[in-house]
Amino acid sequence: MTVRVVIVDDQGMVRTGFGVLLNAQPDIEVVGEAVNGEEGLRRVAELRPDVVLMDVRMPVMDGLEATRRLLGGDGGDGGAAPKVLMLTTFDLDDYVYEALRAGASGFLLKDASAAELADAVRIVAAGDALLAPSITRRLIAEFSRLGGPRAPSRKRLEDLTERETEVLGLVARGLSNGEIAAELVVAEQTVKTHFGRVLMKLGLRDRPQAIVYAYEVGLVRPGD
Repeated sequence: MTVRVVIVDDQGMVRTGFGVLLNAQPDIEVVGEAVNGEEGLRRVAELRPDVVLMDVRMPVMDGLEATRRLLGGDGGDGGAAPKVLMLTTFDLDDYVYEALRAGASGFLLKDASAAELADAVRIVAAGDALLAPSITRRLIAEFSRLGGPRAPSRKRLEDLTERETEVLGLVARGLSNGEIAAELVVAEQTVKTHFGRVLMKLGLRDRPQAIVYAYEVGLVRPGD
């Protein structure tokens, strides 16, 4: 199946460059572009893409607000909301936390290679999250700056088994499924199964949302 993409960025060179790179892939098609978040919402409602590449800083409406509006409901008019991949640069640390809370499935640096760009689109289109260790470190730093748990209750954690809680904690520390499998001496597929149950029981969408939740309820803390 072809992954349909909309690129939302106020820089014409970024839109053109990413469009050329993605359209060169046999399984990816750029179906539309937009120059700001407001136009992006209209294009998404019209075109129904699978993935939106969303810049953070844009005039009229920035990427964070557009992502909140896009993922806060059902995607516009009854259809499923697309996955949002935030376009960012190294100096956007302050936006990481809010972007994840808004529902972004991951982050992509604007200087990404063609292979990294295509892989990122495929990863989030498949329902996985793109959260590099460097991004996880920024997220942890943001929680440290904010000063601890922000969620009112840990009650939902009681629904998890001991092993599921352990897996969630390791995910929140930035470990990959393979690293968690090595840590717990189990198969990687077993980790995937446990984490899938964590998401289902806690009503969470993906890995970034699980990391946010784990820090907000105080399951893990910066410096652990």
